[in-house]
Amino acid sequence: MQPWYASEFVGHVDHLTISSELLRDNPLGDPHERPLSVYTPPGYADETERRYPTVYVIQGYTGFVTSWFNPRAFWPSFPEEADGVFARGEAPPAIVVYVDAWTVYGGSQFVDSPGTGKYHSYLCDEVVPYVDSRYRTLNAPEHRGIAGKSSGGFGAMITPMLRPDLFGGLATHAGDALYEACYIPEFPKVVRFLRDYDGDIMRWWAAFQDGAYADEPDADLVAAMILGVSACFSARDDGTPELPFDPRTGVLVPEAWQRWLDWDPVRMAPNYADALRSQRAIWIDAGTKDEWYLDLGAEAFRDAIRELGVADDVVHFEHVEAATHGTINRQYAKALAWLATRLSPKA
Repeated sequence: MQPWYASEFVGHVDHLTISSELLRDNPLGDPHERPLSVYTPPGYADETERRYPTVYVIQGYTGFVTSWFNPRAFWPSFPEEADGVFARGEAPPAIVVYVDAWTVYGGSQFVDSPGTGKYHSYLCDEVVPYVDSRYRTLNAPEHRGIAGKSSGGFGAMITPMLRPDLFGGLATHAGDALYEACYIPEFPKVVRFLRDYDGDIMRWWAAFQDGAYADEPDADLVAAMILGVSACFSARDDGTPELPFDPRTGVLVPEAWQRWLDWDPVRMAPNYADALRSQRAIWIDAGTKDEWYLDLGAEAFRDAIRELGVADDVVHFEHVEAATHGTINRQYAKALAWLATRLSPKA
């Protein structure tokens, strides 16, 4: 394929700006006006009465909404793939909404936190009504789904649990889960890295913002991720991120670590059994070579919802052989087609 947009979309994309009152004056001073991209499928403009299921797509950590549209070498962007799914008739037509939840730390985990802002409420109570008021959606949970990868996959797991009144389907690709497997191995890396900053992650953060970058590949990224997730999961009431481990020794801090575990989808599931049983479609996948062992988290989440009585015919579970965290992206279009089919009125 060409390294640019080779053809026009068969459907249509509106690039919009939503002004969020919930994000206004957020703790990090991030913008309260956010980009929002809404894709309408082929035929939408020719109809006047037909209403469509909706799939909300949320990004992984360090992702932002406009990056969905960036061309990739040897592979189309996801919006191009999605357009192809509907143009070829591989799934019933659906509206696809690309949501921004960026923070200065790199992400929000799509939760409400005193350390970042009310990103869960922004998604559910502002973005969804905004879309429903402007597009011909089927405004009911059985026709509304959410999908994402990594932190977006985490958001896709927890949002229908917390808001089954809004969402009736999900697709999680290598979503954050089983935290002892995906997060604890990262903590010692941060401890070693912070030795140059006397164990003070905010001192590193100030230097990083001033343009001081680590020599070791990905060290800044790992530190930013742990700081950012701490701001989401274990911030103090004044918004200060509290690490779930001692930054000098790596010893877990029980109270802070428990706050992280309370957000583990595997551990959350039993508390939201009715919400999970109400879902019409649950797609779970991860690569067998995922660098954060999220194939283990995917299987643990699958087991957890099976124990709750979620019917097998509602769930698609897949370990993608040899796929890494990066190459699991190639599952997106397949999951979108499956979700659109399950969420359509004829399903």
